[in-house]
Amino acid sequence: MSRASQTPGSVRPLLGRRIAVTRAREQAGELVRELEALGAEVVSAPTIRIEALSDLEPLRRALARLAEYHWVVFTSQNAVQVVFDRLEDWGLSPYAFAGRHIAAIGPATRDTLAAHGVRVDVLPEGYVAESLVEALAAHGDLRRARVLVPRAETARDALPEGLRARGAVVDVIPVYRTVPALRNGAALAGEILAGRIDVVTFTASSTVRYFVESVGREAATSGRFRGAVIGPITAATAREYGIPVTIEAGEYTTDGLVDALVQYFGAAG
Repeated sequence: MSRASQTPGSVRPLLGRRIAVTRAREQAGELVRELEALGAEVVSAPTIRIEALSDLEPLRRALARLAEYHWVVFTSQNAVQVVFDRLEDWGLSPYAFAGRHIAAIGPATRDTLAAHGVRVDVLPEGYVAESLVEALAAHGDLRRARVLVPRAETARDALPEGLRARGAVVDVIPVYRTVPALRNGAALAGEILAGRIDVVTFTASSTVRYFVESVGREAATSGRFRGAVIGPITAATAREYGIPVTIEAGEYTTDGLVDALVQYFGAAG
């Protein structure tokens, strides 16, 4: 159910707010729709683009021996999409995952897997790598368990290191990268410095990094906008770059981010 449908009467708590969305264009649709339904004017500013790696032979080989793995762990929707987009070309189907334990880092990743007919066995309460390690360990003994982790080319090592510390044998297979998408951020920087952007949303550390590269440090650290982040990892990255973090999602999802925006501006009147 959308946040707009839960808002009584004609109340639109984000009415008149200009909110820049830096998420990759192919993933930003739901967030944009929610914000617009709640009255916001959305400024589309995708700072990243998702790109599958050109050499996915390591992934093909891993999937060909999927029966050897006890767990397959997905840490993003992007990894799910890359894997399942290639199954047919490689003579495989989602049924290849039957009998494997599947873990997802959060509800969006779980729902993407469900759309491909794959049921998730473990979903952590906190949608970060550390919580996922704890959830997997609570599910059963990880000693000598084979774990496959298809993920981004550049990612935190908290997950594989945490699993190995518990005795698991972990194969990390990079399958995609994030690349800059906002080639010329001068227009957005001008809007920020003129005070015409109320909020900039960040849904991953990569959106922060490429936002700063695109608009420049003067605009990024100007304090002319409120930074809204999806969780503690992204918040830490934003603060490292000097971006003011005013709004942080309690639940580390886009729904949680929208809830935090509604709560903030509702309280602010």
